[in-house]
Amino acid sequence: MLAASYRDCQAWRAEGLPLSTSSNEACKLYDAILTQYVKWRNDETLGGFEGCISAIQAADPNFVMGHVISTGLELVATTSSTRLDERLAGAVKQTVELANSQDISPRERLHVKAMELFSHGNFPKACDVWEDILVDHPTDLLALKFSHDAYFYMGAQTPMRDSVARVLPYWKPHMPLSSCLKGLYSFGLLETRFYDQAEKVAMEGLALTPDDAWSVHSVAHVCEMKAEVDKGLKFMEGREKDWQVSDVLASHNYWHWALYFIEKVKIIMSFVFKRCKASGSMLDTVDASSMLCRLEMEGVCVKDRWQELLQVTQPHTDDHVTLFNDLHFLMVSLGAKESRTSQRLLEGLQELAKEPGENQQHQLAGTVGVPMCQAMMEYNQGNYNQAVELLYPLRYRMVDIGGSDAQRDLFNQLLIHAAMKSENKHHQKLGRCLLVERDAVRPNSPLTHRLMQRARALHD
Repeated sequence: MLAASYRDCQAWRAEGLPLSTSSNEACKLYDAILTQYVKWRNDETLGGFEGCISAIQAADPNFVMGHVISTGLELVATTSSTRLDERLAGAVKQTVELANSQDISPRERLHVKAMELFSHGNFPKACDVWEDILVDHPTDLLALKFSHDAYFYMGAQTPMRDSVARVLPYWKPHMPLSSCLKGLYSFGLLETRFYDQAEKVAMEGLALTPDDAWSVHSVAHVCEMKAEVDKGLKFMEGREKDWQVSDVLASHNYWHWALYFIEKVKIIMSFVFKRCKASGSMLDTVDASSMLCRLEMEGVCVKDRWQELLQVTQPHTDDHVTLFNDLHFLMVSLGAKESRTSQRLLEGLQELAKEPGENQQHQLAGTVGVPMCQAMMEYNQGNYNQAVELLYPLRYRMVDIGGSDAQRDLFNQLLIHAAMKSENKHHQKLGRCLLVERDAVRPNSPLTHRLMQRARALHD
């Protein structure tokens, strides 16, 4: 039996979020899965996500919201595509059919619709439906968290912030998981450059829940964006025991910690790499890819690591769930000198861009994803001039690939490196301009200063 703290049928009804099942156990398991999702943590006492998902299907096989949360979590993980994975596509279809055969609430019906839209890659419309739910049910945390993740995949920074801001007044301190909204709101604030406010809100969240890994993650971002390296190092180290327990996010938080070390030209790779290979999680995989790329740009030899990582990324070559993932997979195949895989990824994306249908990521592929892939390939072949020509016109559109400012910064660095290495004098000047601009946004960044010195050494 689950702990009494998890909500049963009556408790969900009392909160105005009734669930269409008569099984108290199913209701509690739904709450347990939601709690783990929001806390970025497999609770081993419950058997983690997998144990709870198996148990909820056993408790009530026809519980629509049980299917919505289970299948929805697999979809937002972006580890497989409904285009290629028949089992996942079947799970979506089964949920829709179950919903159509039952008398469920309008809110639950909207949840099914949003999940189905997301499964087709129609992230914007899925978010519209989740927002419709939140207008009538502002304390529906599943709708809020799913939309938060989908906005993140689209690089929709302002909607991600405002989505949480709109519902905050309806959340009271006694409500389960209410403190976790601080982390969600803080992340939206920092991605829209309200750094001081973002830090303040995150620290409020940590005062209530010291092990709130998303609030820790938010402060890590603020220190990264403000180039407060020593402060970031001290903060991450001082709270490591708190955020380490959130196993789903721990590797990503180690990645942020590692960024500060790269700023000081020290390296911490073991945690990020070990966890990526063990978990197979997409967040851990893209972090490891990005870390290797950054280290390589800093002049560190990482060629054996690329080969290791290729074992993780190669099976996802044809997925094309998000452009952000695709660009990181390409990084790895280029680093591992696996040209056939690189070519296959690019050609697959070009094909999907021709007839994208309602898939928002495939709609963007032609104008943003494909040229970014081509730029990376040109850079890899030493065609720096061509890499600049492809990347520079896209610099203000890169946000559309999703992820955070800190994660996308890799592509800004790539453009700067390409401009510095180009034989074209105009590009070399452009590289310096981009560094001056970068210094204005994040004063005192050791990375920027190193690049400025390198630019002077190359061209003076």
